[in-house]
Amino acid sequence: MDKEKAKIQLEKLKKEIRRHDRLYYVENRPEIDDSEYDKLMRQLKDLEGQFPDLITPDSPTQRVGGEPTKVFPQVKHLVPMLSMDNTYSPEELKEFDQRVRKNLPGERIEYVVELKFDGVSVSLLYKNSRFMKGATRGDGAIGDDVSNNLKTIRSIPLVLEDEEATPRLFEVRGEVYMRREELLKLNEEKERIGEPLFANPRNAAAGSLKLLDPKIVAERGLDIFIYGIGHCEGKEFKTHDEVLKFLKKIGFKVNKSILLCRSIDEVIDHCNQWEGKRDSLEYDTDGMVIKVNSLDQQRRLGHTSKSPRWMIAYKFPARKVTTKLKDITVQVGRTGALTPVAILEPVHVSGSTVSRATLHNMDEIERLDVRIGDTVILEKGGEIIPKIDSVVKNKRTGKEKKFVLPDSCPVCSSKVLRSPDEVALRCENVACPAQLKMTILHFASHTAMDIEGMGERIVDQMVDKGLLKDYGDIYHLKMNQVAQLERLAEKSASNLMEAVEKSKQNELYRLIFGLGVRHVGVRAARILAENFSSVDTIAEKTAEELQLVPEIGPVMAKSIYNFFRKKENLKVIDKLKDAGVKTAERQKIKKETKFSGKIFVFTGTLSKFSREEAQGIVISLGGEASSSVSKNTDFVVSGQDAGSKLEKAKKLGVKIIDEEEFAKMIGRV
Repeated sequence: MDKEKAKIQLEKLKKEIRRHDRLYYVENRPEIDDSEYDKLMRQLKDLEGQFPDLITPDSPTQRVGGEPTKVFPQVKHLVPMLSMDNTYSPEELKEFDQRVRKNLPGERIEYVVELKFDGVSVSLLYKNSRFMKGATRGDGAIGDDVSNNLKTIRSIPLVLEDEEATPRLFEVRGEVYMRREELLKLNEEKERIGEPLFANPRNAAAGSLKLLDPKIVAERGLDIFIYGIGHCEGKEFKTHDEVLKFLKKIGFKVNKSILLCRSIDEVIDHCNQWEGKRDSLEYDTDGMVIKVNSLDQQRRLGHTSKSPRWMIAYKFPARKVTTKLKDITVQVGRTGALTPVAILEPVHVSGSTVSRATLHNMDEIERLDVRIGDTVILEKGGEIIPKIDSVVKNKRTGKEKKFVLPDSCPVCSSKVLRSPDEVALRCENVACPAQLKMTILHFASHTAMDIEGMGERIVDQMVDKGLLKDYGDIYHLKMNQVAQLERLAEKSASNLMEAVEKSKQNELYRLIFGLGVRHVGVRAARILAENFSSVDTIAEKTAEELQLVPEIGPVMAKSIYNFFRKKENLKVIDKLKDAGVKTAERQKIKKETKFSGKIFVFTGTLSKFSREEAQGIVISLGGEASSSVSKNTDFVVSGQDAGSKLEKAKKLGVKIIDEEEFAKMIGRV
């Protein structure tokens, strides 16, 4: 056979195998048996063996192959993968519906309701109908490139059907999961060879997806459900329902549980039905996801720093089991909070074995009237976090002991205090070893400064030996100090020092998050980095000025302001600067626009935008958004029920425009 004929035959075989892959793995209606399928694969492999230069990355033979990787490169999602807010009752679902309707007055609202799969969220990137790469959710903005492992999942198409109708470039979002039957087989094998077992299918899926060898991943029986898209070029959709139908049409595996609802009562009915049916599924689910159907309405509703306003999760009621409370210990957190922790007789609940549960604070202990030695009812709140629901008081013997929270820190013996506006007791000693260890671990974590090798065991030793008194000391460590740590080989010590040095040039948001400011998560850190050029600039801002940044609310703003007023924090930041850690970034040069240097104030209720969104638009276009009117104000944008700011603008002669004029200025008419 000559090369041209081989090329035609190869394409024919690949197309036929892809069709059977879809019928078997996606639609669950195979047309041929395994032996016939294997025959097609053998023909393809043999022909590719004769013409190796005709092998393409999207060939079915290339799903499993290549050498094991040493590290997973990071990938920036084209559109961030935000998390969801949760609800736990029909009443909370109705409150969500009311919020949506309040922001979209008089509009028709439809919801799409889907099962919430208990797996690992991933993003798949396709270009010209070909699978390019896939990544884990990570921190929502950046994930790990696990493309080779994802290619082993047979329900992920490497080439999409109907290439002409497929967007040029688009991200597909899905949940990788493992069936309970596959977990059982995997754990039987792990038990046979003496390895630790996986607690539940979600842990097994997550662990499998991060294995370094795709050949092993291919044996794990992973699967995926696709539930939406992120970035999309070359095709427009009007509704989420339309998106799902399109995804199914071009070859993706979309769950059949989806229902289009025209009222919140329909949504609640559908959730109740699935609550009773979830045990009949072959995979784990912990609730339902409710999304506003109209994509235009989704855009107008927008999102907070953590989650979309147009989507919410309804978590099924937690499963409950009975166990014995053996003891109560106290854990000291990164911010000094003392948290009582229940030590339990190990018990199996919702797919995992639980031996500890948080008791949150003394108010919770008193509310439950829980004592050491009690028989308690344990539940996994939201199917994830174990907590004690109640005490079985008729099983008390009289030997149970009441717990008393210590009046000093169990780690450093310093005095503990409770702020008037807080429930938790806090250790006030900023040098407390427990706080220090947690603070350093946070600073070095993957989502912060990403210092590879600086794990719990290493940090424990460094703090105990007095090598680290704050995270600024990380950058003043010497090789001979690190090499003396227990169970740390010379090569590992060298790698750790390299990781420390490398982290000095991290993006600014990583440092901001690593500082450990209360209430500042990864997304808020990114927003601060985008709006301010350096840590010093943030430190100079008042709480009021910080609140002008989109998505920075009053609680977070106050926390940021207070953090930079403490001398001990500023000393650590000076240490970082002295060591050469990058604390500033050159801001992107913005083009001059009609907004440049203009100060806007918003008053009253806006119908097209939230206040945060409007302020964010002004800032993104080079203008400034202020919360008060002065003679320096250039525009006051007046919405419905405008108050004293409007009157002050009139007195000062500041130009007043309505929302329609503002929309025209920004090109949103």
